[in-house]
Amino acid sequence: MKAPAAAGILALALILTACTSGADALAEQYRSGSGQNYISGDGAITVIAPESRSEPVTFGGELDSGGTFASGEYAGSVLVVNFWYAGCPPCRLEAHDLEEISQEYQDRDVVFVGINILDQAPTALAFSQEFGVTYPSIMDVNSGDVRLAFSGEVSPNAVPTTLVVDSQGRVATRISGLLSEPGILRGMIDDVLGEGL
Repeated sequence: MKAPAAAGILALALILTACTSGADALAEQYRSGSGQNYISGDGAITVIAPESRSEPVTFGGELDSGGTFASGEYAGSVLVVNFWYAGCPPCRLEAHDLEEISQEYQDRDVVFVGINILDQAPTALAFSQEFGVTYPSIMDVNSGDVRLAFSGEVSPNAVPTTLVVDSQGRVATRISGLLSEPGILRGMIDDVLGEGL
C-alpha cells in the first residue's frame, strides 16, 4: 500500500473512531470553552423581511446516502439548510436539536437538508448514525457548488450555519454558528410558514 493511501485510511479511521466513541471529546472541549484552534460563527442571527429577500436559490448535489437532492423538487416547501462537517465541535453539539426539530416539522411541509463541506460519504454517514440524524446531506466537499449558490448577502460564512429558505426559494433567515437555543430556529420556521397564510 502506498504511503498517501495508508495515511488517508489512518485519518479516516481516526475520524470514525472519534465519531463512534461514547464520549464526544470534540463537543466537550468546545462546550468547556477550549476551542482547540476552532473558530466558529458568533451565533449572529439575520432575519430578512419578505420584500427585502434576494432572488431564489437553486441548489442540489449527491447525497451521503446515495441519490441526489434538487431544491427545485421542493418548490413551495420551506427548507432548513445546515452547513456542517463531522469534526466541527459545534456541529456535534447542535445535531440532536436539529434532528428533533426536523421530526417536529416533518408533517408541516418543512424539509431539512445538511450540506457537508469537508467529509466523504462514509464519514458523514457515521456521524448521522452516531447522532441519530435522519435527514440527508449533500456532499459538497469536491464541488463547492452549494456554498457557491448561497454566496452573497447571507452566505454560509461560518460552520455551522443554518439557513431557513422560504417557499419561493429565497433565504429568509441565517444563524451563523452554533444553534444555541432551539426555540430560535422553531420561531424562524414558524414565521416563514406563517407568511403564506
